[in-house]
Amino acid sequence: MVAGAVGAREPLLQAGHCLGSVRNPSARAHGFALASKALTRERSMPSSNLSLSLVLGAGGARGLAHIGVIEELIARGYRIVSIAGSSMGALVGGIYAAGKLEEYRDWVIKLQRLDVLRLLDFTWRGGGMIRGERVIGVLRELVGEHQIESLPVSYTAVAVDIDAEREVWLSRGSLFSAIRASIAIPGIFTPLELHGRRLVDGGLLNPVPVAPTLRDLSDLTVVVNVNAVNGQILPSSASRAPEAGEEDANDDASIGWWGRIRRGRRLRRQSTMELLARSLDLMMQSITRHRLAGHHPHLLIEVSRDAASFYEFWRAQELIELGRRCAVQALDRLAAQR
Repeated sequence: MVAGAVGAREPLLQAGHCLGSVRNPSARAHGFALASKALTRERSMPSSNLSLSLVLGAGGARGLAHIGVIEELIARGYRIVSIAGSSMGALVGGIYAAGKLEEYRDWVIKLQRLDVLRLLDFTWRGGGMIRGERVIGVLRELVGEHQIESLPVSYTAVAVDIDAEREVWLSRGSLFSAIRASIAIPGIFTPLELHGRRLVDGGLLNPVPVAPTLRDLSDLTVVVNVNAVNGQILPSSASRAPEAGEEDANDDASIGWWGRIRRGRRLRRQSTMELLARSLDLMMQSITRHRLAGHHPHLLIEVSRDAASFYEFWRAQELIELGRRCAVQALDRLAAQR
């Protein structure tokens, strides 16, 4: 968690921040051998009898929306039997699997900006700015220590072996060691050394880890992506002309020398954290698009990446409610197709 100065944002609870889709049954053959049988059962069963494999994506503070999604799924009677998560998805999913999501929710919604800063243990060594021991210690005290193989649901945290340059699935051993590895954003959190490997944030290679859930038997696979691009908020430059007084960033000739100076000043005013946040969001959004093209879930719940910056953990209440709203919209669409 990293705090920084941010400007005023629009209220979260608006339709433009929720996206999602229900996959066409004819397209579900991509990676889901049991999909057709699951759909047959889905149409004949009440939701309370449906089991879910839940994939929780990376996205920093936006991952708090996962709490609202999980609460809505449970309220509708779905049974979560399998969880895979990257970064904040691994954290929220692991705490749910340990049976302490309510306690975590009550704790996180009380955090203010100063509280977030107090959780940061800064360091000048180890390949990152923050050790992460303080926040993990607080969470361990809140949740308790657990071994992954003893959890009541199948659980996998995804991390990246930075030296071997490959994805690592953590499905055994200490829950909080797995979580700490999966949230280690390179350059911000120091890597976790585990079994001779240096592990960093799973979102670096797989922000929405569907593949670990394919080994688990469930009726539905639900993916929660908190890095979605909302076309209504971010129109492409190709779809509109610059408005009056707005420079075209791709055409230096059109804005002249004074326009270029003004643009440079604006870029310099961006904080380092804002620039890092934008860069991470762009990277994860691109990787997510390619990952989901290869693995088609039954239901995709999406939260716009514009909902919050990755470090705004003091906005937990808003983000949880946003996640609930997005889940309601997506689940209602699913119910309408049954």
